[in-house]
Amino acid sequence: MTSRDKAGCPTATLPLDRLLASLAANVEQLGKRWEIAVRDQRAKEIKKMEGRKAEMAPAVELHTPLFYATCALGGVLSTGLTHLAVTPLDLVKCNMQVDPNKYRDISSGFGVLLQEQGLGGFFKGWMATLVGYSSQGACKFGFYEYFKKCYSDMAGPENADRLKTVIYLAASASAEVIADIALCPMEAVKVRIQTQPGFARCLTDGLPKLVQSEGAFGLYKGILPLWGRQIPYTMMKFACFETIVEMVYKHAVPKPKDECSKPLQLAVSFAGGYIAGVLCAAVSHPADNLVSFLNNAKGATVADAITTLGLWGLFTRGLPLRIIMVGTLTGAQWATYDAFKVFVGLPTSGGVSSSYHATPTLCQVDHEKQN
Repeated sequence: MTSRDKAGCPTATLPLDRLLASLAANVEQLGKRWEIAVRDQRAKEIKKMEGRKAEMAPAVELHTPLFYATCALGGVLSTGLTHLAVTPLDLVKCNMQVDPNKYRDISSGFGVLLQEQGLGGFFKGWMATLVGYSSQGACKFGFYEYFKKCYSDMAGPENADRLKTVIYLAASASAEVIADIALCPMEAVKVRIQTQPGFARCLTDGLPKLVQSEGAFGLYKGILPLWGRQIPYTMMKFACFETIVEMVYKHAVPKPKDECSKPLQLAVSFAGGYIAGVLCAAVSHPADNLVSFLNNAKGATVADAITTLGLWGLFTRGLPLRIIMVGTLTGAQWATYDAFKVFVGLPTSGGVSSSYHATPTLCQVDHEKQN
């Protein structure tokens, strides 16, 4: 029977059990939908992170023999081709250093060469330049990356960042010692061809002729002045470049390096290289004058060079032209080197790249994926 209240009205029976069961089923279904949505969103994020990981992973694994060989090949292309392109400037500079009475300044130097030797005379010594500086570039860039890794490991992770400038200087100096051993014979032949008319036509006949007249050790007569020129030059070239590029990305570019376009990164490389090149030219110019003098004068010594040129001439003779040449040369070298690295899938040089710090985050994502 239906129960009645005091007023005699029947009371409606509330199906609480059914209502609660329906509510619980709806909540459970909503929870399952929310769980699926969260799982899908997490899967999308993981997939996106894996895509970024694949994009950031270089085609050539860093700090492997293949990586160092790739950097060496980039050094061949950047250093050999750029030095070959500025052979006319180098030719005028060497003649201004050796015979300043005849080659008084840049414009008259080009005029004398054009009048005496024609257009073909502007590329005298091109083969020695190409072979010598290609060999030097391979050793310079390849060994720089190798020594930078070695010295960073020796310093340890807690000191590597604090001592990074010292590491740049030490790595570049070590690499240049090796690179100049490859360059020195070609440099000796090049200077003779460019500054002594009739000495030889090119490398193939100039190298045997020099060995015959001065012996094999004559090829390395200028090694000490060459080290004196190239080691400070290379230390400035790499340390200044690394520092300038890092400052540009930190203060001038409004976003991280990895978010910048490749053309912008290459433009930063050229600008950093050009500024570093101007500083390099000023630091290494006295030794450059010594190298030209010693390779041109048979049996000459450093004391003879200082007596003939004088201290002022040693520091300033041919300097404006060398600043133009070395600044352009160094900027073009870094741009060419980084363009090659981009081509093979490596990051550009200098600056702070998040790809080097991405591994822990990606490992955490992999761990979440496994869970």
